Amino acid sequence: MFVCLNVLIIYSTHITPRLQYIADSIFHAEMELTDDKEKFSLSSAAKINYSPAKVSGNELWIQPHSLLFENNIHPQNTACFDWRRLKVFFKTEGDIAFDIFAASFYLLSRYEEYLPHEKDMYGRYAHTNSLAYKENFLHLPLVNLWMIEFIKLFQQKFPQLLIPDSQFRFLPTCDIDIAYSYLHQSFLKNTGGILLSMVNACLPDRQGQWSMVKERINVLLRKQKDPFDTYEWLDALHEKYNLKPFYFFLLAEKRKAYDKNISPHSKSMQKLIKHHAEKYSIGIHPSWQSGDDENILRKEILLLRNISGKAITGSRQHYIRMKLPETYRLLAGNRITDDYSPGYGSINGFRASYCLPFSWYDLEKEEQTSLTLHPFCYMEANSFFEQGYTSAQAADELQQYFDIVKKVNGTLITIFHNHFLTEQPQWIEWREMYEEFLIRNFVQ
Repeated sequence: MFVCLNVLIIYSTHITPRLQYIADSIFHAEMELTDDKEKFSLSSAAKINYSPAKVSGNELWIQPHSLLFENNIHPQNTACFDWRRLKVFFKTEGDIAFDIFAASFYLLSRYEEYLPHEKDMYGRYAHTNSLAYKENFLHLPLVNLWMIEFIKLFQQKFPQLLIPDSQFRFLPTCDIDIAYSYLHQSFLKNTGGILLSMVNACLPDRQGQWSMVKERINVLLRKQKDPFDTYEWLDALHEKYNLKPFYFFLLAEKRKAYDKNISPHSKSMQKLIKHHAEKYSIGIHPSWQSGDDENILRKEILLLRNISGKAITGSRQHYIRMKLPETYRLLAGNRITDDYSPGYGSINGFRASYCLPFSWYDLEKEEQTSLTLHPFCYMEANSFFEQGYTSAQAADELQQYFDIVKKVNGTLITIFHNHFLTEQPQWIEWREMYEEFLIRNFVQ
């Protein structure tokens, strides 16, 4: 929720980069931070006193935790307790029971990811390390919910607060990891695929593989549409509900490990990119390989720019492969201004406990950057592969995220893949699930 006040003044004995950052992040208003106690006392503005002791009676007092006045990184005591039916931490003795500024900073800066931690099977920060997972609030945009309760308290002291209605926004996004299943693949890959399916079809209970052999041959003979070619269907579906999706393209030049898209130099891939660039926002989906070589990242961004004819400023990490602060520094150094990676590639939920765009704070350099982060909370691959959900369970999960983000007037960002939305028997229910979600929530 955006907080908008006619005039807001925040007093602190010390104004640090961390305090300035979190105030900028959660207050979108005419706001002043000051360390001048007399100026604060005489001001007629709505007042927040962020200092160890009360200054006057006409203020909302937040007694600070030490976090925003530190300039190092070390383990913090994040013991949680309940406040207004919400989990909170950093207990203090002010007008509210915890330091909402320090707690919000801890979550938005991803402070815990800079501390020693276990990695998952892909070498990523394991979600099981996170406070949100351990304390069972990963499914909530907790900072947004805190702010709603905070505003209620603030309004009791300052009825002149102006809080305009912020707008809920839905941004569907699609990662193009594998543009086509059979078409435009190499002769060896298609031949090998046919032979493997034939061998498997001879095994007990695997006769269904014959349908895959038939499907592949029909597609190659242009008698049937490639199953991963769901682009016209997506176009029509999103246009029907007046939605503008964001597409991220994987452009690995070498097919290797987790990078399985067709060549970015092929005419078919370039045609696909140009088609989407004409209608939608597009961004780079940095390959797995680019995580080990900055030159590869730079080359992929340049290649997408040259193919699309557009400046490429948006990005989402493939497999959500990222490490703080290195990944974000690389992106920013290559003129990426907006990153859509905040979320987990292992479970759905709110990685930063927030559902609005916010600036990245480089915790090692102690500075707010110009890189804007756009958190997602739902990816269908997490539902299927990581959480083991059926399409019906995934539909319920997606609806829950829609409802909570709409409640706080946030931005709901979802991730689907073209190859999850096919008409193949194993995926048709997921295709129907996505369409039914749009019908349920966006029919006028």
